[in-house]
Amino acid sequence: MAGSSKKVIYAALAGNTAIAVIKFIAAAITGSSAMLSEGIHSVVDTGNQVLLLHGMKQAKKPADKKFPFGHGKEIYFWSFVVAILIFAVGSGVSFYEGIHRILQPKPIVNPMVNYIVLGVAMIFEGAAWLFALNEFRRTKGKWGFIEAIQRSKNPTMFVVLFEDSAAMLGLLIAFLGVLLAQLTGILIFDGIASVMIGFILGGTAIWLAWETKSLLIGESANQVVVDGIRNILKEAAGVEHINELLTMHMGPDFILVNLSLDFNDNLSTGEIEKTIAVMDQQIKAAYPSVKRLFIEAEAWQASC
Repeated sequence: MAGSSKKVIYAALAGNTAIAVIKFIAAAITGSSAMLSEGIHSVVDTGNQVLLLHGMKQAKKPADKKFPFGHGKEIYFWSFVVAILIFAVGSGVSFYEGIHRILQPKPIVNPMVNYIVLGVAMIFEGAAWLFALNEFRRTKGKWGFIEAIQRSKNPTMFVVLFEDSAAMLGLLIAFLGVLLAQLTGILIFDGIASVMIGFILGGTAIWLAWETKSLLIGESANQVVVDGIRNILKEAAGVEHINELLTMHMGPDFILVNLSLDFNDNLSTGEIEKTIAVMDQQIKAAYPSVKRLFIEAEAWQASC
C-alpha cells in the first residue's frame, strides 16, 4: 500500500512541476487570468505532493517515550494541511484573480499559446490521473468509489486522486474560458473561468478536510475487521462475554485494539494468560494491521 501511494505521489509531483512552469510562461505571454489560476493550482498541487511525501516519511519514525504508539498519524495531519493549502492558497488566489479580471477585463494576447499549453497539460495531468485512478481501483477492492474513500485509512491515495481530478476539470474550464473570450470578445469569460476554478479547488479542499478529519481524531477500524476480531473472541476458550471491543487507527497500517473480556471464573491465572496469548496471536495473524492489543479481564457486571 505504501509503495503504491509513493508511486502515485511521485507521478503527480513530476507532472505538476513541469506543468506549473509551462502554465506561468503562458500566463505571462498571453495575460490570461484563467491560465494564471491554473499555474497557481499546479504550484499548490506540487507543494501538496511534497508535504504528503514528508508526512509518509515522518509516519515511519519508530515509537519513543513521547510517542509510544509511533508517528503514524503524521500522514493524517499532513493530509489535512494539504486540504487547508488547497482552500487557502489555490482557491483563494483563483477567486481573487478571477474577480479582479472580471472587474478589470484585459484582452488575451496570442491565445493559441494557451491552447497549446493546456493541451500539453491535459496530456501530463491525464497520465497522472489515470495512474492514480488505476492504483485506487487496485486497492479499493469490491467497494464502490465513494464507499472506498470513506473506508480508506490511507488518505494519500484519494488526496492525489482528488487533486488530479480537480486539475483535469480546471484545465477544461480554463480552455473554455479562453475560447469563449476569443470567440465572443467578452473578456470577462476569462475571469469567470478563474472563479470557477476557485470553486472547484474550494470544493475539493472541503471534501478532503472532511474525509481526513475523522482519521486525525481517531477513527475505528473497518467493520469487517471489528467483526472478525469479535468472531475470534467468541470462539476463544474461557471467554464468557465481550464487554468492550475498541479499535483505533494510529496510522494507515497500524490498528490499536483495546478489549474488556469477562473470563470464566473457574479458569486459573495461568489458563487466562494462555488464552490471552492465543487470542493475541490469532488476531494479529488474521489482521496484520493490528500492531498493539490490550486485553483487560473484567467481570461483565462491572462494565455495565
